[in-house]
Amino acid sequence: MTGVLPGRTTRRPLTRVSKFHTPEIIIGPQAIAEVSTATSNLGLRRPFVISDRHLQHTPWYAQVMDDLRGSGLAAGSFLDISPNPRAAEIAEAFLAYRAHDSDGLVALGGGSVIDAAKGVAVLAANGGHILEYEGIDKAPRPLPPVVAVPTTAGSGSDVSQFCIINDAERRTKITIIGRALVPDVTVIDPVMLTTVPPEVAAQSGMDVLTHCVEAYVSLARGRLTDALALESIATVWHNLERLVNDPHDAAAGAEMSLASLQAGMAFTNAILGATHAMSHPVGGHCDAPHGSINSVLLPHVIRYNAQVCADDFIDLAGSIGLSTDGSARAVADRLADAVAALAGRVGMPETLSPLGVQAVDLDRLTTHALADSCMTTNPRRPVPAGIHDLYEQAL
Repeated sequence: MTGVLPGRTTRRPLTRVSKFHTPEIIIGPQAIAEVSTATSNLGLRRPFVISDRHLQHTPWYAQVMDDLRGSGLAAGSFLDISPNPRAAEIAEAFLAYRAHDSDGLVALGGGSVIDAAKGVAVLAANGGHILEYEGIDKAPRPLPPVVAVPTTAGSGSDVSQFCIINDAERRTKITIIGRALVPDVTVIDPVMLTTVPPEVAAQSGMDVLTHCVEAYVSLARGRLTDALALESIATVWHNLERLVNDPHDAAAGAEMSLASLQAGMAFTNAILGATHAMSHPVGGHCDAPHGSINSVLLPHVIRYNAQVCADDFIDLAGSIGLSTDGSARAVADRLADAVAALAGRVGMPETLSPLGVQAVDLDRLTTHALADSCMTTNPRRPVPAGIHDLYEQAL
């Protein structure tokens, strides 16, 4: 049927007013050369680059710093950002930002680095401690400009209104949400994926897939987010294994970069759901990779949510070429099985146990998951017993 989303016989009606927020997007091979121009165009003269020690040993960090300084910008940098960035690291990076008398940020890295840069921007404008900003729209003052340069295909943080920070004291992650957290510019260069380790490419790709599924069934979804999520999940399905098996597959890298962008635009406008709400406390508790946790939890959450929105999973299944014969619940189960199989093929764990989760942790994880902002848009109303049961199934 012409003009209908893949897998659907009807479109969702346009029944409410919605907003759709994106940054300026620069995407394509060698786009990294545009970072200095994008930074200058925002009026920055003393940009501060947030990155990490792994990126320091790739060509990309040196190129960005050389280009910024070659354009007459007095660039400083901070590199001590960990996966799952800690609140203490944000505080330290902010002190370095202030000591450099910086006027904006360039985030060069994966989701952790980009979230760290957002955290520094929040403190630069609003002061205080980053953990004070947990929740929605808690940072009232305008943030300094941020240019995001994602080096994974991935987190979607380069286009999202989310900032995820590890609260080491409580051993959980906090979610900071606000339209001001959407970077001003994202510069996406798929060539940079050639230096991403295969396990990181797999983790990042499973995160993209999770963004697609959760955005498509979210209570805050819309026609624009639907189209992006369906196209993105199809692209991930046909390219993730290729990229994991060969980081130098230029076509797969370009496709995964585009899929990450589309999924990021989908979920930042539709928000997420129970998979991410449950993943965040596990990441804070075990310091495990976010994409690995998502890949374990997503099939269980699909089955859980299918009790209230099974038809939506027909659309997702059809987009990746699965059979949509049978009942909607049967198709949802088929999708959950296919997601678990893909995760296994790219090396993800089958359960949460190898990541460090134990049965004794489940009460505490359930409490934190229910308090996570992502749970508010999950299509099925969560209750403690249900979320605890999902953790048990994934253990």
